[in-house]
Amino acid sequence: MKAFLDEEEKMLKDMVEKVSTAGANVLLCEKGIDDVAQHYLAKKGVLAVRRVKQSDMEKLVKATGARIVSNLDDLKAGDLGKAQLVEERKIADDKMTFVEGARNPKAVTILVRGGSERLVDEAERSIHDALCVVRDVVRDPRVVGGGGAPEAEMAKQLRGYAQKQSGKEQLAILAFADALESVPIALAENAGLDPIDIMVQLRAAHDKGQTWAGVDVFDSKVADLREKGVLEPHGVKMQVIKSAAEAAGMILKIDDVIASAKSKDSGPPKGQEEGGEEGSSEY
Repeated sequence: MKAFLDEEEKMLKDMVEKVSTAGANVLLCEKGIDDVAQHYLAKKGVLAVRRVKQSDMEKLVKATGARIVSNLDDLKAGDLGKAQLVEERKIADDKMTFVEGARNPKAVTILVRGGSERLVDEAERSIHDALCVVRDVVRDPRVVGGGGAPEAEMAKQLRGYAQKQSGKEQLAILAFADALESVPIALAENAGLDPIDIMVQLRAAHDKGQTWAGVDVFDSKVADLREKGVLEPHGVKMQVIKSAAEAAGMILKIDDVIASAKSKDSGPPKGQEEGGEEGSSEY
């Protein structure tokens, strides 16, 4: 039994030696680490972190430039990642390992804390929205003004285009323009402003060529929102209008189907028999 334990200790010591020889000073493992191995790792000055989730390992690989090694015999210096600081900190009642100062971090972690779960969920939702906006701008760098500025400009252009059309098409274009203006109207109402006054000012500003003019809810007036820094990604705005138009078209199609179904299934009027004479109702 003693020979068996000695051999086990020797094998663990050799494994630790391989880690140390490769030049590693931090070791992260998905599985557990034997207490004896941890003892020898500590003597070699190697920080050992065990039971790391696979998803966290993949993120650490991206952040530090390391490579996951399943066999210590294959470990070499080129497999190691780099970071300026790796330490364990106590956050409230939890202990967390922080890896900071990676050379080219392609993955980062955002730590969100709050007094209640509701606050944390709201903060997480806000951060997720902000990250999505950044991603959209990276994919398509074009931006438009916020505060209903693009909707007001499109409504103006559509009304001019409608004058060149005839028949029902003109009414449909004008209705689409009115629908676009519902965005700045909603913004004005939510800010406690008079929507009629705001729309008059907004239309006047766009008639003068101020395409970035929108509803400034902080100063309760119409202003150039590009100067205010209120911008929206072009791709998001395009998708919003497209989705709204598709939803409206779908509702109109469903309404047509219901109307035609009623006309086909309509039977004889109440109180009339098949022969067309008055019939008595039976209860």
